[in-house]
Amino acid sequence: MSSPDHKATNPQIEQAGASDENIQQVHSILLREKPEPTETKLPLPLFMLSFVSAMVLIVAIYFVNHTGGLGPRFGFDKAAMVYDERFNPENAPSNLQEVKVDPIAQGKKLYNTVCIACHQATGLGVPGAFPPLAKSEWANGSEERIIRILLHGLNGPITVNGGSFNSAMPAIGPGSGYNFDDAKIAYVLTYVRQEWGNAAPAITPAKVKEIRTGAAASRTAAWTATELEAIK
Repeated sequence: MSSPDHKATNPQIEQAGASDENIQQVHSILLREKPEPTETKLPLPLFMLSFVSAMVLIVAIYFVNHTGGLGPRFGFDKAAMVYDERFNPENAPSNLQEVKVDPIAQGKKLYNTVCIACHQATGLGVPGAFPPLAKSEWANGSEERIIRILLHGLNGPITVNGGSFNSAMPAIGPGSGYNFDDAKIAYVLTYVRQEWGNAAPAITPAKVKEIRTGAAASRTAAWTATELEAIK
């Protein structure tokens, strides 16, 4: 005798399977009809936004008014290099140490920038064209004369170390193309007067200023050797 058919003998199982299929169809329909999800985040409350803004402003004002010497209020042009509650920007200049300048070293740099083209690195000049500075009676002589030469220039014939020269030396002082101030003129002259065997005294910026603003204040033209020889 053959075995009975599975579906015929198990009607409940067949009915259950049909029920599962129906459930899946209904579930699919419900999913399609369900509205799209939306974000649930709410914007920052106005009160909280105002509070945060106020705190940022208060902190900024605090740091500006409590810099501890890093700079004056609302300006940092006099800022200290390190934090120090005792630092007072108004007294900063009195706390600084004056930087010492070596006139010879500075004078050599200036000489190599401007003077070396004519008077050469050896200070011997160019024979027949530019006079020497080494062992020169002009370089080692009166500071009144040599300062005037640099301030306003020299034009016309001149005798140096027994040699004759007739060329023009341009002015390098204030208002000239080189515009050397009092200190630069003093440095380069001090270098010239103490180099290549020269042993004349140094020239100070104060002395250059004295001549520039005093006896030679109205001078604009270049000097001649004759005019300079009349100055002691």
